[in-house]
Amino acid sequence: MPGIIGKKVGMTSIYDENGKNMACTVIQAGPCVVTQVKSADVDGYTSVQLGFEDKKEKNTPSPLAGHFSKAGTAPKKKVKEFKDFDSSAYKAGDVITIEDVFVLGDFVDITGISKGKGFQGVVKRHGFGGVGQSTHGQHNRQRHPGAIGACSYPARVFKGLKMAGRKGNDKVKVENLKVIKIYPEQNLLVVTGAIPGAKNSYVYIEK
Repeated sequence: MPGIIGKKVGMTSIYDENGKNMACTVIQAGPCVVTQVKSADVDGYTSVQLGFEDKKEKNTPSPLAGHFSKAGTAPKKKVKEFKDFDSSAYKAGDVITIEDVFVLGDFVDITGISKGKGFQGVVKRHGFGGVGQSTHGQHNRQRHPGAIGACSYPARVFKGLKMAGRKGNDKVKVENLKVIKIYPEQNLLVVTGAIPGAKNSYVYIEK
């Protein structure tokens, strides 16, 4: 799908034409530079590779520096391929903005890395009831998992059992968010609802 790379600015709310208050997210989307155009003849498939946000050259590995230099652009922090672009209409070095990809009313899918919550217990991670409910084997210890065994047979704990562990910091895609405002001068895109990640985290917006 054609798309663009962006950065989450934060959340706000606006009123629609019916006076209903809607939660929405503001994203700095682009501008992105075409760093490579892949073709079916050379690469076996067609796609457009985009780069977003300048990076210091001293922090860029030599192979990547050569890749960006060939495209005639400064090193970029984020690079991603998007399929279904009209690859014949772009060449390396071209700049792609919001207006080249999205219009008001489009529905988009947004991918990002969710906020990391660290190592969490079963109440926060899986929604266990704790001591207030007597369903997980414990009776006097709040927020503990309770019994996990299954008798002498099968004499082991099954894989996938809901237990304490790392929560968040996962790749998450939210689908069908509506584009409700575009500010091309500031490269800002406003979509309904929430998207994964903290403020200033990178996201990929696909049509």
